[in-house]
Amino acid sequence: MFRTVCYVEEEVEPGRVAPVPTEIDLGEFPTEAEAVTVARASMAEYLTARRTEYAWWIVRARGQELASWIADSRTQREFMVDLTTSRLVEVA
Repeated sequence: MFRTVCYVEEEVEPGRVAPVPTEIDLGEFPTEAEAVTVARASMAEYLTARRTEYAWWIVRARGQELASWIADSRTQREFMVDLTTSRLVEVA
């Protein structure tokens, strides 16, 4: 099982973000591919709404702290963890 989560740094006043990002649980899915598909759809919806707060999405296996897939609203780039090197690799 894989969990998809979105984090948003919401502004408490102009130019000042809340000390802790808002965590939005997007669900748990049987495969990593399904979890990434949901994360991508959430990111597309977020970008279409033209929200200005910084947001990022992660996918991780149940019970794991390390995310296996990461994307963010500023760069709109996606990364996966290469388990052989423990490094982030950009998804082309």
